[in-house]
Amino acid sequence: MPSHGSLTKAGKVRSQTPKVQGRERHSPIARVRNKSNYRKRFVLK
Repeated sequence: MPSHGSLTKAGKVRSQTPKVQGRERHSPIARVRNKSNYRKRFVLK
């Protein structure tokens, strides 16, 4: 099965790209999430 382009260049761009640190995520406060769910289910109907 022929491939488009040579396999020796596979992953070239990804290896050249500088690594960017992902930002630290924390889960939202349960009270805030429950409040928004309540508004979606009961108040907005």
